[in-house]
Amino acid sequence: VQLQASGGGLVQAGGSLRLSCEASRSLFFSRSLGWYRQAPGKQRELVAVIGAGGVTTYEDSVKGRFTLSRDNAKNTVYLQMNSLKPEDTARYHCNMRTASNDHWGQGTLVTVSS
Repeated sequence: VQLQASGGGLVQAGGSLRLSCEASRSLFFSRSLGWYRQAPGKQRELVAVIGAGGVTTYEDSVKGRFTLSRDNAKNTVYLQMNSLKPEDTARYHCNMRTASNDHWGQGTLVTVSS
């Protein structure tokens, strides 16, 4: 499975971005779909994930600001990010977990200026 992430960029604090992650195969094969991020000098952390049952979990610092959604017809997962803060600056990676493997996209860089 190949994952192509896009939508990152430079935005001022308080602004919004929408990240997209297009998969090369149907999302129905996934056990979970998620977004992770890694800031310079820090470990990769979970931002949001949706399981096969449809339940979405968010990291505490993004609750109420970020929304994960999926479009099965387009094999695409989105991360709508509102009220962005400088601490949201990171490379964002999408992830698809299937029965056989963990698949990662190349990431898209989000930079939030103060």
